[in-house]
Amino acid sequence: MNKLWLIIQREYLTRVTRKSFILATLITPFAFALFFVVVAVIFGYESDDSRRVAVIDKSAILQGALKDEKNLFFKFVDYDLDFLRKHLDSLQYDAILEVPPMEDLMANNYTLFYYAEDAPTLDIELMIKDRIRDAVREYKIRKLNLERKQLEALETRVELDPEPLKEGGADNSTITSAIGAGIGMIMGFIMYIVVFVYGAMVMRSVMEEKTTRIVEVMISSVRPFHLMLGKIIGVGAVGLTQVAVWAILIPSLMFIVQAVFGIDTGQFSAMEPGAEIDPDDMEQMMALGLREIQNINWWLIFPLFIIYFLGGYFMYSSFFAAVGASMSDDLGEGQSLTLPIVIPVILALYIMMAAVQAPNSSLAVWSSIFPLFSPIVMPARLAFNPPAWEILVSVVLLIATSVSFVWLSGRIYRVGILMYGKKVTLKEFGKWMFRKM
Repeated sequence: MNKLWLIIQREYLTRVTRKSFILATLITPFAFALFFVVVAVIFGYESDDSRRVAVIDKSAILQGALKDEKNLFFKFVDYDLDFLRKHLDSLQYDAILEVPPMEDLMANNYTLFYYAEDAPTLDIELMIKDRIRDAVREYKIRKLNLERKQLEALETRVELDPEPLKEGGADNSTITSAIGAGIGMIMGFIMYIVVFVYGAMVMRSVMEEKTTRIVEVMISSVRPFHLMLGKIIGVGAVGLTQVAVWAILIPSLMFIVQAVFGIDTGQFSAMEPGAEIDPDDMEQMMALGLREIQNINWWLIFPLFIIYFLGGYFMYSSFFAAVGASMSDDLGEGQSLTLPIVIPVILALYIMMAAVQAPNSSLAVWSSIFPLFSPIVMPARLAFNPPAWEILVSVVLLIATSVSFVWLSGRIYRVGILMYGKKVTLKEFGKWMFRKM
């Protein structure tokens, strides 16, 4: 065990003290913060190109409804369309909005005509449509002699609040699915990144020592299995260190950027220009969201996430280590050997995306139990409170499979690490797993 600890210590310290690791660990949070600022600037950007629009509205449909915006100015005129089109520049207008008479008040479609040298930008088009929609509605109400109160009574906001079937069951609201999906996607993607990034790091570490023949010296004083296990644990500790630093720095920098630059995160959700959110609805949604976040069983999710994190990492990184030990100088050979490892991970990612939409479907349930998929799929289901037996079976199978994979990979590692100049096939992998030494 002392030799195993020395290997873990060496793998960990040689990586965390590298300048490349320190720079990547520190630069990444600042890159996220910079990205946050750039995106905020892009979403908050408003064109300084002002536009004056002449409105021909002989039926007075839009009278009083079109109000000037920041860079958009409307002027109702009495000119004919042909006259305006000829003298648009001399009258200092940029565009013409023709409002035709509304012959059928019961029609659902209504088309206006916009004349300009260039097409309106998306934000201007959406803004004009939004204003015209309200104006046309008001015009129809007046012409049809409708009572506004009666119309408002027809607009009923419907809420769906799922209640537990049994006493003491989970009381979830309509926003639970969105919160659960968000948490599940984050956890699933973290597992996906961990498997690929740090599993590949283990493989590169093994390849470096094999190609430089350093491993031949190390094997003389330590068992191959301990060497492989030490690398897996050491690199895993490096990954946990990096993730822990990011978990502290990224939220802190986001908070600082938001405070210094006065960035309003609400502008990211307001994708449609001119879209207005009812303050009462927003307050209700925030209160509901906070209630559901508090109702989530974090004391169960975090320990289970760590179990799946460790199980998935050990399972896949052990195979990456075995592949690295079996590779020669031909990188193409390594890519073909890693294909059986990569395919289950990619499939699990796509299943995870489906699982957050239907967490209790047969695909989601059985995939979260299957050991090759469970490290990515089950964390995505934890926020939806899956049955205890599914979690128990999934964890037991994952632990058993991880231990088996580490053992089998160790048998491949002890043969492949000292083999040079021979192309290894998947068939030989199978022979090495069960060869008597």
